[in-house]
Amino acid sequence: MEEPLIELKGVSKKFGDKVILDGLNLSIYRNQALVIIGPSGTGKSTVLRIIAGLTAPDEGEIYVKGKLRTGLAEDNRESLRIALVFQQSALFDSLTVEENVGFSLFEHSRLSHKKIKEIVAEKLRLVGLDDDISERYPAQLSGGMRKRVSFARAIINNPENPQENPEIILYDEPTAGLDPIASTIIEDLVRKIQKDSGTCASYVMVSHQSSTIRRTAKRIVFLYKGQTPWSGTVQEIDTTDNEMIRQFFSGSIEGPIKATD
Repeated sequence: MEEPLIELKGVSKKFGDKVILDGLNLSIYRNQALVIIGPSGTGKSTVLRIIAGLTAPDEGEIYVKGKLRTGLAEDNRESLRIALVFQQSALFDSLTVEENVGFSLFEHSRLSHKKIKEIVAEKLRLVGLDDDISERYPAQLSGGMRKRVSFARAIINNPENPQENPEIILYDEPTAGLDPIASTIIEDLVRKIQKDSGTCASYVMVSHQSSTIRRTAKRIVFLYKGQTPWSGTVQEIDTTDNEMIRQFFSGSIEGPIKATD
């Protein structure tokens, strides 16, 4: 069988007395479009942070390309570069669009300012933005534009050091707070990046919006009470007999998922 890019084995996590993840097993493969779904507060974003190496599990193991990760991402020199797109974009307010998108290159490469500017312009065009916004600040952008700038930052690459290019992107609620038209633009962008970026052919997304799930997922994992009681394809959403999935997508208050959970 194909070796997973990232594998979580028996991962558990608590915050205080609240159990967030309870022996979670999850495998993520190359060229996969995986969307993690589930009710609010069930630990979906925590899974992303553990995958990214920003949060350590209390128990369990994380394997990256078959190698056991010890500690957090900063403690390891992993062969897999992971990009994370935060729910609120997480742009630096005091930096321009150009400085935000090219931040890692300005800080960690020896590329000239001119070359970084060219790379930034290329990534902005890839996400559907003109490079004439380069000198704007985040506060001068719409919510959808800020999302796209954060996408451009996630896929920035150093042509002189291709081994550092991101191979997988983690999206935390990329369409949260957007109107239906802006959501469609972002959904199309997620698929475009997977197809056209040249490196980021895999992604894991957290979402609870039906349109985003249906338009971006190839594989779906349902997270509930720290475990994954169901996984399947987009097509199986409408054919499964699983009561939790049927309730989740219908929005019914009647069923095994309780509002107080």
